[in-house]
Amino acid sequence: MSDLLNHPLWQADSLGSPLPDDEFGVSVSLPLWKHVIGYEEGDQEIVSKFRSGYPRFCCPPAVSQLFAAAEKDLAHEGERCLVSPKVLHAQRCVEFIARDGFTGRAETWRDGLGVVVFPADAYVKARRFWRFCGEIVSTRQACETLGTRKTEATEAEGLAANQTIRQRLAELAGQQAEDVFLFPSGMAANFAVHRMLTTLFPGRKTVQLDFPYVDVLKLQEMFGSGAHFLPMIDDQEYGKLETLLKSEPIAGLFCEAPSNPLLRCVDLERLLAIRAQSQPGVPIIIDDTISTVVHANALKVADLTTTSLTKTFSGEGDVLAGGVILNRASPHHAAFSAFLTENADHILWRGDAVALERNSRDFVQRAEGMSRNALALAEYLSSHPKVEKVWHAKQDGGVGYEFIRREGGGHGCLFSFLLKDAEYTSERFYDALRVCKGPSLGTNFTLVCPYTLLAHYDELAWAASCGVPKHLIRVSAGLEDSAELIARFDEALAK
Repeated sequence: MSDLLNHPLWQADSLGSPLPDDEFGVSVSLPLWKHVIGYEEGDQEIVSKFRSGYPRFCCPPAVSQLFAAAEKDLAHEGERCLVSPKVLHAQRCVEFIARDGFTGRAETWRDGLGVVVFPADAYVKARRFWRFCGEIVSTRQACETLGTRKTEATEAEGLAANQTIRQRLAELAGQQAEDVFLFPSGMAANFAVHRMLTTLFPGRKTVQLDFPYVDVLKLQEMFGSGAHFLPMIDDQEYGKLETLLKSEPIAGLFCEAPSNPLLRCVDLERLLAIRAQSQPGVPIIIDDTISTVVHANALKVADLTTTSLTKTFSGEGDVLAGGVILNRASPHHAAFSAFLTENADHILWRGDAVALERNSRDFVQRAEGMSRNALALAEYLSSHPKVEKVWHAKQDGGVGYEFIRREGGGHGCLFSFLLKDAEYTSERFYDALRVCKGPSLGTNFTLVCPYTLLAHYDELAWAASCGVPKHLIRVSAGLEDSAELIARFDEALAK
């Protein structure tokens, strides 16, 4: 594996390389601005060079080969297949495509994997389930089943690693190991929570507060009874929330602390007061992926937290996983624990569990280092004459973030910024920047992307109406020397 701290993949010839540069890398190098545009527009000259991709969006080669093997074994003429960790995941996909009149079937296949078999015309619909619900088979598991690369981890080692991860998270969160549930991706964790809420509170909508990571809102809109979205652009929206809670029973209130990519945080103390006055029983769900449990105690407010363990917790960027932590003080704890225990497959596959446990041993130290670098770089850019605006949780998280920030805690690895004359300067800056460039965040190496173009290419006007500019550049700070990191950004700004 290459040393991406000192030798990042940033030039044009790295297009399509995995980040990190091995078969398990969950990101992909998009070194030039035009590569991002080409990817979004499906330009085959660009997409054909991909040797990786964020697994929910672009199937890694081993996973695509696994799909082909399943089709050879199980599909009839005119049928396609997707492979899931368990047959219960495949069954949920069958139910999803049935909404559009497609008839599929779920089958148990090699190594206990689940396969959904469906008409070829339903492929796009099935892949939407794969993306938004995150119940996906990992590259390691695909390699194991195909026999191309066997894992050395035994079942016993995998179970032990799962338990160690749960204990590690529980201790940091002040909960118990049985309150921690693991999933094959961060979105799978979100999907499990949403299924739980809409099952326990049938017929009720959810509420998304503040502008969130794109798929979290899409998930709420596509499943259950739908969602109310309050972008919290101004103070009046707290009044709208209070009115909504007094007029309609709600399944859950979702927010991020801080949000992605604007690094804001709902006034959480005020949220608690509104809930107490308007609808005391409604659960609050906080995603702490960016802050991490190291820097913030979201369970001071939330009935449960969700997090993408793919990000800072892993750091290496070579394993996909998600987590849910229940708050033992919540009045919903018993019901939530029973549902997730009985209705969710919450054990990571042994190879992924062993890799994640190993990666996360220095989680606390890395989270602190990333946070320091993000703050140093954000403060430098805030005073730079070529920068229009910087978003960072220290300034944009407000009283909401401070309410849950731990004593001595930082603000996480992420910030965003906008250049002056962004329409004309962003591409030149991005192309010249000597850091890795691609999707994802929380990697030990700095990772930059034109976030709005990647996440909202087909809805740029809507994103702008929510305060997210088209040319926003998002930075996930890594563990490089901070002075060296600032020098790389300064060099690109000079160009």
